[in-house]
Amino acid sequence: MSLKHPIISVTGSSGAGTTTVKHTFEQIFRREKINAAFIEGDAFHRYDREGMKAAMREQEKLGNHHFSHFGPEANLFEELEALFAQYGMNGSGRTRHYVHDEKEAELYGAPPGTFTPWEELPSGTDLLFYEGLHGAVVTETVNVARHADLKIGVVPVINLEWIQKIHRDRTTRGYSTEEVMNTILRRMHDYVHYICPQFTQTDINFQRVPTVDTSNPFVARWIPTPDESMVVIRFANPRGIDFPYLVTMIQNSFMSRANSIVIPGNKLDLAMQLILTPLILQLVERSRRVL
Repeated sequence: MSLKHPIISVTGSSGAGTTTVKHTFEQIFRREKINAAFIEGDAFHRYDREGMKAAMREQEKLGNHHFSHFGPEANLFEELEALFAQYGMNGSGRTRHYVHDEKEAELYGAPPGTFTPWEELPSGTDLLFYEGLHGAVVTETVNVARHADLKIGVVPVINLEWIQKIHRDRTTRGYSTEEVMNTILRRMHDYVHYICPQFTQTDINFQRVPTVDTSNPFVARWIPTPDESMVVIRFANPRGIDFPYLVTMIQNSFMSRANSIVIPGNKLDLAMQLILTPLILQLVERSRRVL
């Protein structure tokens, strides 16, 4: 953690919806005139697309059928922690972009499935914003979580997470349902050991729960809409959270535990604005006072 150079990390699995949450943060940053440096979790994968395929084939030959983007072997955890530590110390660091598709290829001038060159973060930013798989990861040798000042978990119930991933990978990446199923199965070991434990490190978790049948995610024809969902918001430390105000402002919400509030799915953006804006402003104002 850093008084001078705060770090916010949004972490969640593939298909969890972290990109949607990122858009809400961007709205807050624009409205409050906060200059943020953005980090994409994919930038810290160890391999590009072809390199990952080759590494997977090699691992399978060795009998490892669980090699995945969720685990440490396929990521640069040490470099990610070093970036968080460096930014917290002096507001600097370097990152790159992973190019997902043709649209991004035009934007970054690099082929899909490759990385752009490493480059320095812009100077004079108010905070660092990370969005990806490992914003609160802790292993025997790495502790990324300790460097972040505000950690947000995005955690749909598992069947909903799979439905969202299946639909995204089929429609935007051209995979078949069977290919996505195989990916889910291959990642399960690392999901249990490196993704789930992060959500005990986070300060706030947003968990979307569908109110329609999602018992077989592999045949679901559509993703449950926000109107067909509830969101459970859990605070690791509820001290200072004005729950009566939130329940009043967010229609049809209620407290389920002393540290949890349940809201209609279509009120998620409003809830995030109400909850996160004062927390972000506290970090920035504290930083500016120290500087």
